[in-house]
Amino acid sequence: MRRIRAMTDKALRGLSAEFDALYAVGGRRSIAPERLLRALLLQVLYSRRSERLLMEEMNYNLLFRWFVGLEMDDEVWDVTVFTKNRERLIAGEVAQKFFTAVLKQARGAGLLSDEHFTVTEPSLRHGPTGAASWRSGTRHNGARAHGDESCYATRTNRRRTGKPGCSGAARRRNRGPAIWGM
Repeated sequence: MRRIRAMTDKALRGLSAEFDALYAVGGRRSIAPERLLRALLLQVLYSRRSERLLMEEMNYNLLFRWFVGLEMDDEVWDVTVFTKNRERLIAGEVAQKFFTAVLKQARGAGLLSDEHFTVTEPSLRHGPTGAASWRSGTRHNGARAHGDESCYATRTNRRRTGKPGCSGAARRRNRGPAIWGM
């Protein structure tokens, strides 16, 4: 995170003139654009699905507070104020320039990878026996999902078929690659 924060600092220095053009000297107090853009970057990096959840986590997550530039006793912004300020940055195309600059630096530093994987919400909720595993017909480790000895029966399938589930040892033996401890 320190390397990414250094990259954000460099990108923000390049955009300081554009921040001056967006924000008036007088008027109501606003969220500093530097902090707002850092918070948006955290939302992307940590996959927070809403700004409300991001603001909630900023109340207690010291890493988030440090990255954004908030002290431990600073008040976290109201979600509606955050959203209005975000819209202003997006309309002024400042956010796009910021993310492009950070992405370019991360690519240059070798922090990006071409590897890709997709995790769906049901698979997060139910682990290796998630509902998404049943849609494709096969497990990610090659075992058939329906009708063999793989023991990947969800509660729904046990109710539908009437077959009992398998033992915990059999489930562990048939489990695919472990990515749940990230």
